[in-house]
Amino acid sequence: MTRFPLAIITDEFTPDFELAARTAVELGFQALEPRTIGGRNIVDLSDDEVLELRRIADRHRLQIVSIASPVFKCTHPQGGQIDHRFEQDAFHAAHTFDDQDRLLRRVIQVALALDAGIIRVFSFWRTLEPQRLFGHIIESLAQAVDLAARHNLLIGLENEHACNIATAAESAPVLRTLDAPNLGLVWDPGNSLMAGETPLPDGYALLPASRIIHVHAKDGVRTPAGDRVIWGPLGEGQVGWPAQIEALARDGYPGAISIETHWTGPDGNKFEGSRICAQNLKKMVETA
Repeated sequence: MTRFPLAIITDEFTPDFELAARTAVELGFQALEPRTIGGRNIVDLSDDEVLELRRIADRHRLQIVSIASPVFKCTHPQGGQIDHRFEQDAFHAAHTFDDQDRLLRRVIQVALALDAGIIRVFSFWRTLEPQRLFGHIIESLAQAVDLAARHNLLIGLENEHACNIATAAESAPVLRTLDAPNLGLVWDPGNSLMAGETPLPDGYALLPASRIIHVHAKDGVRTPAGDRVIWGPLGEGQVGWPAQIEALARDGYPGAISIETHWTGPDGNKFEGSRICAQNLKKMVETA
């Protein structure tokens, strides 16, 4: 019996949502986290297309645990010069700052239609002076939190290496400043590693464990130059996944862990790479 519910970010396996759902069941996973479907971001699907996702998930008895939205994954007009060291992967959702209110309202509609309790958001593309945007990030998050609370939804801020809140050290002050009951962290220790932090034990120790509401799982090895991470099989990199799972269990983490592979897989077969990562995660969780 797994200690945590396990989920897959569907497009890490395949753009075909039906195939992703079947694969989750075959792997013994309990949940899905949609991001792009058929090469289109979930926010751009029609109402009928969103309802079809719900029908597929229900047919396979899978929960949709979170919406991997692109909210606040854009340039903030007050941010100054962008830090171009990191790839800005928008996952087919290149929106501007002026689009964000409309985007958030659409994501809320999607989350309600899919019965997903968490909406993942970001902290704007990383600038050369990330601290300069701290107040603006808090302001935008507060507005998102207020709107989501009206619908009993949680806002999960992901620490994203290409955004201004990239590490545990940068996430903790946000959580202290905005102590809203429906704001939590989507903790991604792989992104923490990519941003130059040691996620375990250093980064994780800085976080209020009770504010972690979702976890993304990927693994890799930082290059000798320290400027990027080579993604690979989960559990074989520098994140320290066995220790991370033990820490989550120790701290009573109640949420799910989603596979976000990033590894291109053996011989460029990402579907197989994602299956390997999922199998590794399941084994680590079951033996923790």
